[in-house]
Amino acid sequence: LFAIFAFATCGGYSGELRLSVDCANKSESDFNIDIAFAYPFRLHQVNFDVPTCEGKRRETLSLIGDFSSSAEFFVTIAVFAFLYSLAATVVYIFFQNKYRENNRGPLIDFIVTVVFSFLWLVSSSAWAKGLSDVKIATDPDEVLLLMSACKQQSNKCLPVRSPVMSSLNTSVVFGYLNFILWAGNIWFVFKETGWHSSGQRHAPDTMEKQSSSYNQGGYNQDSYGPAGGYNQQGSYGQVGEYGQSQSYSQSGPTSFANQI
Repeated sequence: LFAIFAFATCGGYSGELRLSVDCANKSESDFNIDIAFAYPFRLHQVNFDVPTCEGKRRETLSLIGDFSSSAEFFVTIAVFAFLYSLAATVVYIFFQNKYRENNRGPLIDFIVTVVFSFLWLVSSSAWAKGLSDVKIATDPDEVLLLMSACKQQSNKCLPVRSPVMSSLNTSVVFGYLNFILWAGNIWFVFKETGWHSSGQRHAPDTMEKQSSSYNQGGYNQDSYGPAGGYNQQGSYGQVGEYGQSQSYSQSGPTSFANQI
């Protein structure tokens, strides 16, 4: 739906501006000069006739600029995104088993989603710049500068109506919304590939192996338990101050203190 709105608001556009030229000689004036243009915005091919205010002679002018590349690129991405979304929906619903077979379907879906996210960003940015140039090229004040009659102070040239660009502005908004939608969908398609679940399985296994190896080391042994050196009974013969032999039974800190 977002892709449909994107290419419909751009590809189906047509606009018109109107100018007025009031010559010093009123019979030569033209108060309704209509200039129509549409997608794909090859403005240099839009021709219109205007009075020169020099007798009955008129001149043929054209708008400036060719912005078809950015507009057509944007619409093409929108159309292909719509077709892929439609095909993917059919596969999700009716061919779920084949989609998950050998993990090939989710992998292809993941790659295509990443590519479309990038293309949506590029095409929307290019079309936003192209639309800005279209607005300048179709500004009635800028078009009046092209007329020779408007360069004479005795003649009055006025803009009557400017083109409405609301639908084109909407197309740019939908372009960036599509980028956000596809970029956010990368995470969900990534989970379908199985890489996310396999990463979660490997992490606990690694921690378990590290924990088991740590428990087998010397830090987990009770160095002060029955097997420790301080709890082993032993006797040491020492010669006292008066030459008498004294014996100490080492059975722990408490027994040693009692004997002393």
